[in-house]
Amino acid sequence: MRSAGDILYNFHWVLPGEVARSSQAYAGFLGTFLKRHAIRSVINLRGTNPRHWWWRYETNVCSRLDVTHFDVRLNSRSLPPQRILLDLLDAFDGAEAPILIKCSGGQDRSSFASALYLVHRHGWQMAHIAQEQFAGWPYLHWPKRQQRWMKVFLAYLADRAPGRPVSEWVRGGYTPEDFARWLGERGMQDCFRPLVGGHAARSSVEANPPFPR
Repeated sequence: MRSAGDILYNFHWVLPGEVARSSQAYAGFLGTFLKRHAIRSVINLRGTNPRHWWWRYETNVCSRLDVTHFDVRLNSRSLPPQRILLDLLDAFDGAEAPILIKCSGGQDRSSFASALYLVHRHGWQMAHIAQEQFAGWPYLHWPKRQQRWMKVFLAYLADRAPGRPVSEWVRGGYTPEDFARWLGERGMQDCFRPLVGGHAARSSVEANPPFPR
């Protein structure tokens, strides 16, 4: 049975005991929430934001509980640059389970990252389960027009590199420009924010290990 905190934070197990997804803990009680689910790593999809109280609170709580915190800046309306995808895959590989993937509402970016996690860590045999991460219920993924690229990203990867490991394809063949062309060929040129100067913005990931006791 889901607790009140699970409902409040849109918490769901993607794979029980291994990886979960949720929204931002705006209402507090993050420490209790993480301990309840024995979370060992948090992957924050909103990037490093030291000027914002939520990020300081989140990283402080994670440090106090010896939970490793990763920051990846993923934009739900922009096609991801290769570097951001590699950062995310590296976070998946570097995180100790149980892992919590979270964004602001736990609806859109968390859907994308959870789906990518499944096929990256467990192979394309998980593609069907991965696609279910974009369900309106129970995950509340009801994307706006320029967020619709996320739901078809796995179809794009499968079309471009059928059967190949996700990381191999991303490292060797992915560009947001190619993804934009693929979407345009399918009449979906309006489902993402136009690339600026032909390129999407760059980002980085940072793992913040817990402070020594």
